[in-house]
Amino acid sequence: MKSSDKHTSDKHSKIIKASTKVFAKKGFFNARISDIAKEAKVADGTIYLYFNNKLDILISVFEQEIGRLIVQVTALLEKEDDPRKMLEIFISKHLTEMKKNRNLAEVIQIELRQTNKLIRDYRNDKFSEYLNILSSIIRKGQQENIFRQDIMPGIAKRIIFGGLDEIARIWSLKLDTKYTVNEATKQMSDLYQFGILAPDD
Repeated sequence: MKSSDKHTSDKHSKIIKASTKVFAKKGFFNARISDIAKEAKVADGTIYLYFNNKLDILISVFEQEIGRLIVQVTALLEKEDDPRKMLEIFISKHLTEMKKNRNLAEVIQIELRQTNKLIRDYRNDKFSEYLNILSSIIRKGQQENIFRQDIMPGIAKRIIFGGLDEIARIWSLKLDTKYTVNEATKQMSDLYQFGILAPDD
């Protein structure tokens, strides 16, 4: 990579990181380009060298961060064949990232809802690709007669992500921080795989 390319990449990443923090703190609609520039320690005009507008920045935040998650989760799943373990890996990785980067967690769980009409194209692309990892795990489990055949993968992936999103929400808002990633992963994995019925004696 040329030094100029590296400089461009570094500045782009710096703006994305600053934007995530500003969006989480102020919300998408209240955040200003000048707020992002100040957080990134660049001139306001520099932002427009990399992005067309504030919405373009928000979409880039999702594409970069969710894209990174897709790469990391996929790499982890390639090392495992058991659908039950694969589901646990996905849950654990998502929760780990959301607890580590609470600004990102807040942007995902709040701003994705607030601006869903504006970024519909994005939601049908990168975010759907991420959720489809879950449905592929469900289908694999069904093919191997591990998961119930009557479960619809498209519904299951949204139910699972809904639970992940709620755990991330309480962490980002600091409503309840007593749950560890390991505890939450174990609870969610068990609930999704075994339900809430007591085992037969």
